[in-house]
Amino acid sequence: MTEYGPRPVDRRLPTEEARDLLTLVRELIEREIKPTAAEEEDAGHFPRDTFRLLSASGLLSLPYPEEFGGGQQPYEVYLQILEELAGARLTVGLGVSVHTLACHALAGFGTKEQRATHLPAMLGGGLLGAYCLSEPASGSDAASLTTRATREGDGWKLNGTKAWITHGGVADFYTVLARTGGSGAHGITAFLVPGDAEGLSAAAPERKMGMKGSPTAQLHFDDVRVPDSRRIGDEGQGFTIALSALESGRLGIAACAIGVAQAAIDEALAYTASRRQFGRPIADFQGLRFMLADMATQVEAGRALYLTAARLRDAGLPFSKEAAMAKLFCTDTAMRVTTDAVQLLGGYGYTADFPVERFLREAKVLQIVEGTNQIQRMVIARHLAGPESR
Repeated sequence: MTEYGPRPVDRRLPTEEARDLLTLVRELIEREIKPTAAEEEDAGHFPRDTFRLLSASGLLSLPYPEEFGGGQQPYEVYLQILEELAGARLTVGLGVSVHTLACHALAGFGTKEQRATHLPAMLGGGLLGAYCLSEPASGSDAASLTTRATREGDGWKLNGTKAWITHGGVADFYTVLARTGGSGAHGITAFLVPGDAEGLSAAAPERKMGMKGSPTAQLHFDDVRVPDSRRIGDEGQGFTIALSALESGRLGIAACAIGVAQAAIDEALAYTASRRQFGRPIADFQGLRFMLADMATQVEAGRALYLTAARLRDAGLPFSKEAAMAKLFCTDTAMRVTTDAVQLLGGYGYTADFPVERFLREAKVLQIVEGTNQIQRMVIARHLAGPESR
């Protein structure tokens, strides 16, 4: 590597332990993830062994309490590790974010007995989780979900269909939001459902533009029985639990987006430094230099925005508005930066021989998942101008 060109992000981490963790992650990425990322994505291969390795290395549990097998790391650290993983392969980075989201309900709202029983295996036992909120007719309007949990003896019986479930069909456990009461947000309850529960089945994975290695599928609940000991929180508290999880999850998506955008910049820098036209590297041409400068500025701004929100969260302060801003800005940035990276590589950028076309296809989904960017704008506006009048 020359003095100029792609180089590792210079991260300001709060502890020596966090710096050691970053070194471990970068070594793991170079050895286990990057070498096969393009090939496995093209083949639609889900890297389950990689997630087992991440679990064994303590990287599926970073923001959770040490007493339950977690890494006890602040979100400021967790998100920067997540950014590194997503830059290497979004299927992995987003998968870690989704697993973290799936653990949130139990870690934050479960009883002490529930956490002691389930969290150690969820955090460090090689298990992989998924989060089940959306339905075929209930996406942005999540409070209108219709999957129902009905009391039956000392447990519950779940019926319905969930949609757009990352890790659908391959997860070991699902955090499921189901209706136990009347219509609206107050009739929803959260449950922890085993992946091998009788009556639970997955449809064929969706055929997607990008992230082909990450299965996204509908889940069908056909008289799935769940004991009351797997109900998380109080009856009717599920929507509050879901929104709490999504606030933190949006920060995970923001970090993933910046990881993809940074990877695109690195590819563009390497290419423009080596590609020669008119007798000199194309990185010498002012038009291209200005594009690179704008791309880098947007990525640094996005990184600063998600870290500001993370530090508010770590301090126990409200961060809902900042999380929505980070998700909105970072994912829009990823879309702009990956588009520009394809342009900088010219015809080569449009081919599968270079990863920027994959980055572009992957960036698009980040503007949609865990609340579309239109929903983020609604959330931000409510913080600024109050609820919409009815």
